[in-house]
Amino acid sequence: LVMVLNSTSVSWSARIQMFLTFCKLVAILIIIVPGVIQLIKGETQHFKNAFAGNDASVMGLPLAFYSGMYAYSGWFYLNFVTEEVENPEKNIPLAICISMIIVTVGYVLTNVAYFTTISAGELLLSKAVAVTFAERLMGNFSLAVPVFVALSCFGSMNGGVFAVSRMFFVASREGHLPEILSMIHVRKHTPLPAVIVLHPLTMIMLFNGDLYSLLNFLSFARWLFIGLVVAGLIYLRYKRPDMPRPFKVPLFIPALFSFTCLFMVALSLYSDPVNTGIGFAITLTGIPAYYLFIVWDKKPKWFRKLLGK
Repeated sequence: LVMVLNSTSVSWSARIQMFLTFCKLVAILIIIVPGVIQLIKGETQHFKNAFAGNDASVMGLPLAFYSGMYAYSGWFYLNFVTEEVENPEKNIPLAICISMIIVTVGYVLTNVAYFTTISAGELLLSKAVAVTFAERLMGNFSLAVPVFVALSCFGSMNGGVFAVSRMFFVASREGHLPEILSMIHVRKHTPLPAVIVLHPLTMIMLFNGDLYSLLNFLSFARWLFIGLVVAGLIYLRYKRPDMPRPFKVPLFIPALFSFTCLFMVALSLYSDPVNTGIGFAITLTGIPAYYLFIVWDKKPKWFRKLLGK
């Protein structure tokens, strides 16, 4: 459904995304309000010694950070659709700052609400924490919560496909991916091939049943590239100081951010070598592919014919 929607209409994808975001915020309020009522009643027993008995070793940090940062991962998707944003110099920083505040407040209050009713052990065992919470406090109305959770997942999927397809589209336009991915539907004006190619990739990922392994595996590649990109921006700040920069931040912020990303990536290689190693190996295949298809100028005729050039 998400693929069909993003292949059919850009405007409808955006409208449905706004509706699903509204549903997500409603779902969060449905959880926060009963949680606040529980706090007023004095239900604070699960907050006592909340961190007792936990393994606080450094080796556990990468997966903990990956899980936490995954919850906030929507912040960089907006940059993928800069071309389709009106007045991006003003609206992109504004949207990121406003949304980060809303997400932070929403997540903190939601987790506080959970712990008024569910213990840490029960939370780990629950297959759907919001549903478990609703069943204990809301009676028959709890049936609405799984629907809101499903709509929230649908919204995240729609936003991800909308953004990542644009990344494929631009990479193809720059000559880094097959040319067909830079094509747009003549009537619908959607990047149809870039959307379609995401479907088999998504289905392959779904065959991995372990969510945490998949999260660790994908987060390694994601945060490695984010760290490198930010480091590259710092490099360009010195090497090309006269480049036009619509917005700038104090240098210590990207420096600290880049260091944190690369430190977590390096640590995850040590703490979970299997999943992160697979991610690292797949990432490294991009180097020979780049030199073979992009950098190598003296390709034989049969190879050029195969590439359609």
